[in-house]
Amino acid sequence: MTEPILSRNFNIADAWKLGVAESRGAYATAKKVLGSMKPDEVTHAVLTANLRGLGGAGFPTGKKWQFLPKDGKKPVYLVVNADEGEPGTFKDRYILERDPHQLIEGMILAAFAIRSRKAYIYIRGEYVEPFRRTQVAVDEAYAKNYLGKNLFGSGVDLDIVVHRGAGAYICGEETALLNSLEGQRGYPRLKPPFPALVGLFGCPTIVNNVETLACVPHILKNGAEWFAKLGSTGNGGTHLFSLSGHVNKPGVYELPMGTPLRKMIEVHAGGVRGGKKLKAVIPGGISAKILTAAEIDVNMDYDSLRNAGTMLGSAGVMVMDDSTCMVKMLFYATKFFSHESCGQCSPCREGTGWAHKIVTRIYEGCGSLKDLETLLVIARNMEGRTICVFADAAAWPIQSYITKFRPEFEEYIRKKKFEPARPAMAGAH
Repeated sequence: MTEPILSRNFNIADAWKLGVAESRGAYATAKKVLGSMKPDEVTHAVLTANLRGLGGAGFPTGKKWQFLPKDGKKPVYLVVNADEGEPGTFKDRYILERDPHQLIEGMILAAFAIRSRKAYIYIRGEYVEPFRRTQVAVDEAYAKNYLGKNLFGSGVDLDIVVHRGAGAYICGEETALLNSLEGQRGYPRLKPPFPALVGLFGCPTIVNNVETLACVPHILKNGAEWFAKLGSTGNGGTHLFSLSGHVNKPGVYELPMGTPLRKMIEVHAGGVRGGKKLKAVIPGGISAKILTAAEIDVNMDYDSLRNAGTMLGSAGVMVMDDSTCMVKMLFYATKFFSHESCGQCSPCREGTGWAHKIVTRIYEGCGSLKDLETLLVIARNMEGRTICVFADAAAWPIQSYITKFRPEFEEYIRKKKFEPARPAMAGAH
């Protein structure tokens, strides 16, 4: 890939404002498509492009749209999942802050394809500036009649509501998000029925991630085959990777799907900082199973990482050098999941809290070797036994950290080693 696609406006001053966005081609594709294509043709193009859900699940986007009931009597809703709460992930934030009109145009095209007249953008509560800029962009689009009634003179209507969440990680799960949007507690729903049949307000609903919808205008502008060829087999296009940790050049990188992880770290991110050795990599946000330095010769797409025993997830790549304490890493991971469990399912509610207590005991130098087996049993009994995959996400770091770095955990326990979790502030009492 020579030219950026999704990130092409990230470094353009004021690209989040409509005037600049239009000068860069915003809404031109939507105007053309709404006047010349049929909804099913848009869905077919997205399906042919091999666009997969870029929020974590990786499900084919066009196929998801096809699950909607044909000739239903209820209204159809489009909901954008902008609740980017996965630790190590900050790619959607860039779109919301720097190019929100790209998202809005994608929403117009997706809503047209699924015959929806009402859409919602659910933004995580902590994203204050992304919310502000996205709301301004929506208001600008209304003022120009790019939203509302009779878009571009096509006879198509679309209203968009920007809704802020209240800071719950679980609301990144699509059905918990829908409950929250309805004003209910953010509990995941039992599936089936899936949202495409019974979603928001009991009506057919498509929930798509920010980055996923931002791809749609480019697919329809340049062609499905073009987009499919950018990536790897079955994984079309490019992906925004949030690269953080012990690298020389952390940041958001737009790279073709299937880019080798080693190349991502050593070439694009400038290698491990300070000349240290690579120890481990989390390839897809804190939920993903960890990879050792010997396992980074893997392509960054959904299928390759699944075959390697982990996942692409939210594409939050966290790099750790050889100074990293894996016990400390697991301490923070279990602390996060214990805090964020919604508590609806007992295996998750009890398991995440229990695991964190045991890891804390180990971390504070009071653990025993038996604790490692107990943690693995807890993780095994959490996995696959709850309404949503939160418990699985909490179990996978426990399993992979202990399995792949067991000698380090055992040495830590034997030496009763302890490192303070956070240094005390000067003057604190």
